[in-house]
Amino acid sequence: MTSTPNAPSIDGAALLNDIEAFHRRFNIFPTEAAYVAVALWDAHAHLLDCFDSTPRIAFLSPEPGSGKSRALEIVETLVPHPMVAVNASAAALFRAVSGPDGRPTILFDEIDTIFGPKAGDNEELRGFLNAGHRRTGVTYRCVGDSQTVTPFPSYTAVAVAGLGSLPDTILTRSVIIRMRRRARNEKVEPFRARLHEKEGTALRDRLAAWAEHARGWVMGAWPEMPEGVTDRPADVWEPLLAIADAAGGDWPRRAREACVTLVKASQLNDKGSLGVRLLTDLRDHVLIGVDKLPTIAILDRLNSLDDAPWADLNGKPLDNRRLSRMLGEYMTADNEPIASRNIRTTGGILKGYYSEDLTDAWQRYCAPPPESPLLPLQPLHPSSQAQKL
Repeated sequence: MTSTPNAPSIDGAALLNDIEAFHRRFNIFPTEAAYVAVALWDAHAHLLDCFDSTPRIAFLSPEPGSGKSRALEIVETLVPHPMVAVNASAAALFRAVSGPDGRPTILFDEIDTIFGPKAGDNEELRGFLNAGHRRTGVTYRCVGDSQTVTPFPSYTAVAVAGLGSLPDTILTRSVIIRMRRRARNEKVEPFRARLHEKEGTALRDRLAAWAEHARGWVMGAWPEMPEGVTDRPADVWEPLLAIADAAGGDWPRRAREACVTLVKASQLNDKGSLGVRLLTDLRDHVLIGVDKLPTIAILDRLNSLDDAPWADLNGKPLDNRRLSRMLGEYMTADNEPIASRNIRTTGGILKGYYSEDLTDAWQRYCAPPPESPLLPLQPLHPSSQAQKL
């Protein structure tokens, strides 16, 4: 890590301990790693100008009553210029970010109403959240009678809470906290705004003061990443690890342990795009122990997979046309689009796919296969191959 000659004079480790303890009074997070990540995220919001990117933090759960909104309430007391948003439009948000009152920290509750299954695409808001992940991110709008194209800065810290999940492009830019309902033996202190906001804002003032001392330490820092954390996850965690290194104490170690824990958890929950899911299912569940398979058999096996989307894609099962179109977006090792080829069977010549055509795409796009290999599928019964596609 690149450091400056003078370390921060305020005890950053003790301050982060206090921030973490404040969250623990009112929140039950699913892992110890989550407390570490949230405390570091609170601190990073005070030092955005020191980083090239800002991770989003996402409190998500499958059911209401899991503490997501409470988590945002506590974050609100600790971050600079908090702006609570529910159903806010992209136009309102980018104008707030570029407004004269200073860059807000956006706290977006009930975000499932924006990106949930019944909410539509909301591409404009997704574009704003994606662009604002980078310091160079801007949103372009036509302004004035002459409709002059004008860039509006979008770079700002964003915390979201909601049911279900988020678009992949937002998830990959986020530290994801999978919230759960409290068990009967899990107790928290009731949060009373009139009583506890003052405690939170006092911690916020201490964070702001520490941030000014830490600015020279954090600016330009290149924190060492844990082994295996690269690409987008490294972009997400770099600011948080820089904060931990500046704070000192046991925070550098705890931050890296939290990084590994939460990155692995996100990878386990990440099915990737629909195309990557298709490639992975073909490798791990369909073309097991065989070098080729007719399209009709591939579709039959994909559509019968449990916990897979193929039997119901907008109300229809995956068919040969969509399979061909999706695989055609990926290339073979010879840089040709993946396409069906003739397969000779006992029932005649059928169209199907060869493992060798998919191998390059599997290596480039899919996560490593499971450690315990699945048993090979049984050979097709001749009668099941009688139909040509």
